[in-house]
Amino acid sequence: MTIGYAEAGDLLASLARARETFDGDLLVSILSPDAEYHVDPFSPPIVGHNAHRAHWLALAARQDQVEFTIERHLVSGDTIVAIWHLGYVFREDGGRRRTSGVMVLDTRHGLVERLREWSIQARAGTVGGDPAAG
Repeated sequence: MTIGYAEAGDLLASLARARETFDGDLLVSILSPDAEYHVDPFSPPIVGHNAHRAHWLALAARQDQVEFTIERHLVSGDTIVAIWHLGYVFREDGGRRRTSGVMVLDTRHGLVERLREWSIQARAGTVGGDPAAG
């Protein structure tokens, strides 16, 4: 089964809303029950709705004033590739962070089965990608 470009855009818009608001219900509504989320290629994936909700709660505890934008996306069969930008305030030090990355979403029947991300993060206002925790 393939996913259409407009349908992929709607799915990404829902993901962006869920990310900005830490809405766990919205997040799991677009994920299959056993969906895998690979935050980075070097750690094990987050698997299942409860684990995804826990991850969202942990992000909400560390981040505030989140802005998440999908710059563009491409679709091939049941796979979506999206370029995105994220900005937020890191609660620990009040500093603004910015992140940019690429995500690959493998879908089936309109739900995400696997989401993989590659990104880089920096403190806002720095030049040359001063890495930032958070």
